[in-house]
Amino acid sequence: MNYIKNTINLSVGTIEEKRAEIKEYFLQTYELDEKLFDLLKNKDYLYKQPNRLRHPLIFYYGHTATFFMNKLNVSNIVSKRVNKNFESIFAIGVDEMSWDDLNKENYSWPTYEETKAYRDEVKELILDLIDNIEFTMPINWESPMWIILMGIEHENIHIETSSVLLRELDIKYLKEEELFEYCNEFSEEYPKNELLEVKAGTVVLEKNYENPVFYGWDNEFAFHKATIKDFKASKYLVSNGEFLEFVKEGGYSKLHYFSKDGLKWLDFTQAKYPTFWIKKDGKYYLREINRVVPLPLNYPVDINVYEAEAFCKYKSEKLGFEVRLPSEDEYYRLNDFVKAQEKEANIGLKYFNQTPVDKYKMDDFYDVVGNVWQWSITPTYPFDGFKTHPAYDDFTTPTFDDRHALMKGGSFISLGNEILRSARYAFRKHFFQHAGFRYVCSNNDYRTKLNDNVYETDEQISQYCEFHYGDEYYGVKNFPKNSVEVLTPYLKDIKRSKALDLGCSVGRSSFELAKHFDEVLGIDFSANFINVGVKLKKYDSLTFKVTTEGDLFDEKTVSLKDFALDEIKERVTFMQGDACNLKDLYVGYDLIFCSNLIDRLYYPQKFLDDIPNRVNKDGLLVLLSPYTWLEEYTPKQNWLGGFLKDNKEVKTLDTLKENLKDRFELLNTIDVPFVIKETNRKFQHSLSQMSIWKRVN
Repeated sequence: MNYIKNTINLSVGTIEEKRAEIKEYFLQTYELDEKLFDLLKNKDYLYKQPNRLRHPLIFYYGHTATFFMNKLNVSNIVSKRVNKNFESIFAIGVDEMSWDDLNKENYSWPTYEETKAYRDEVKELILDLIDNIEFTMPINWESPMWIILMGIEHENIHIETSSVLLRELDIKYLKEEELFEYCNEFSEEYPKNELLEVKAGTVVLEKNYENPVFYGWDNEFAFHKATIKDFKASKYLVSNGEFLEFVKEGGYSKLHYFSKDGLKWLDFTQAKYPTFWIKKDGKYYLREINRVVPLPLNYPVDINVYEAEAFCKYKSEKLGFEVRLPSEDEYYRLNDFVKAQEKEANIGLKYFNQTPVDKYKMDDFYDVVGNVWQWSITPTYPFDGFKTHPAYDDFTTPTFDDRHALMKGGSFISLGNEILRSARYAFRKHFFQHAGFRYVCSNNDYRTKLNDNVYETDEQISQYCEFHYGDEYYGVKNFPKNSVEVLTPYLKDIKRSKALDLGCSVGRSSFELAKHFDEVLGIDFSANFINVGVKLKKYDSLTFKVTTEGDLFDEKTVSLKDFALDEIKERVTFMQGDACNLKDLYVGYDLIFCSNLIDRLYYPQKFLDDIPNRVNKDGLLVLLSPYTWLEEYTPKQNWLGGFLKDNKEVKTLDTLKENLKDRFELLNTIDVPFVIKETNRKFQHSLSQMSIWKRVN
């Protein structure tokens, strides 16, 4: 099968030509994803969990189809669901965050046959959309077709990550026959590495929102420029043979080579050599995806960041001068210096494994792209002008910390967007991802503006941080705190074991509710928002920017201690979820609290149909909303109020009464004011109506 190795040019061609091209791209990606799981001897093995920090394989088999459906729903391109349950349980759990729910007791996975039938149904829906969706050229991230491409490129990512999980699975569960072509140019010899000069130059990255040419993720857009001085880089990727020198000299036992976090990883794993090496009878072997071969010393080593950093310290001792991992900008300069994107490489599934480090020559260097991803010293950070895509606002922002490192260049199995020069992917430093490294000798500055506790770029998050944890304005009390205080008299007569703060945003109301409940679960659709609550629990403080005028801002630092919330923070847990399609396990609550949520949902009626079932008898459902219905959030046909029907006004509260009358008693409605600061001289004053409902049957 001849898989597409390049992503699609979105700026040229007719509408019908682009439909045909995208259809071919979709089919090949979708079918390749499924073919990968054909490596399992038995589909029952889909329920194996190769890595305890990841879901069983069945999750990843269903996840990519679910991603299409969830993004199409949230973008209001489709309004129906193929399978509500599947589109909940297969939705979240890729980069293990504190809000990932990996407890197997919370899942009842469907059968392979059911999941395959679901994938087939989604496939037909996508094909129909590609044929009929209205769009214009060029395709940009405002286009509905962008969401289809988002799903395709997301699946390309998972083809790679799933291949790593298969590689981590016990090989007895995998077929030995080659469904893909392997390269077998093994050798017990390996080329001696050396440092070669890379001339100074300017690095420029620029991707236009209006005409991006190729699909890109949010972190690729805007503008970035850096001036790089002369430096030296290793001619080859570090080979298994070169790394074996480190292993034989006891590198894993020399603790001064490892960073503080690297030592924690080393203590946890007790590693003595790379994770995909196997030592038997004094000899080393290499675990490839579905076979084991004698360790080819001429192939690139496949390790994580901590091991790469340790090797660089070891190598520095040997050489008598410092070498380190390259920065992202140094990688781009090397890429440009040898015109690597124009050269032949081991990428795009040319082979189903790595190849010799001296096979693909790029001027005087080798493997500047392809073979294995190359770890950089650069943590994920945003370019100036960064903004998130509304359909996938948490693609990158949860990785803006010092625990994720950027990888460059792509691997043998990288496809689509992954193989572009502009691609910026990051993984946790202890993860394995068909990733190796080269080293550099350089005095270029490689530091970034990163600070784990600072949201430097996202204006909306900063605005919500100010709304939840900032100052009070014009005598109006803090809204999340005041909302819970207004509700407090109604809590006296109910059980106070479990509360759900649905649409918790950046978490203040979740913490305030924890003063009254034994357990509080805060759920929000946006990982970016819940990450604020997670960080406030974990760190002493969090700093955010508040716009004062134009591009000017003030920095503010807040702590839970400031609000006497530090002692109750352990009662609060945060999870990511969709209020219109919650997992079945979220039931049995004495209070469900939904603040300024319903008029921001893409399908609020689905929320109303479902949420009563999750409240305990005699428990409370509390809805706050200013009822500011807007088509940018909710298609007009899905509004609960704010329109005329049969020449009569339809108001949201009347719709709520009609929906809840059989099972709930309306105890009261109370107006709760709030003020949102936009700049020093612009404030938004609103009234949110709190309706308090008691479940009576």
